[in-house]
Amino acid sequence: MQPVFFVMAILGCGDGSVDCTEARIIPARYETMAQCRADLANRIAANTDVPYPVIGADCRRMGAQMVKTERKPTKG
Repeated sequence: MQPVFFVMAILGCGDGSVDCTEARIIPARYETMAQCRADLANRIAANTDVPYPVIGADCRRMGAQMVKTERKPTKG
């Protein structure tokens, strides 16, 4: 079974932190959600080149469980 890990998405948002879209995924992997959240401020500060008025970040679960939920049934 594939291990579960967390990644961080950098988000670009309009004024007032609305209409946020994913600008990029940080290539680092975190073993826990707490580790990812602890690095949020550092990663936002390092990604100020995103062309949006407001920059945010979100930790996301990846790995075996994401694969199960994202697979679409195939017709054969």
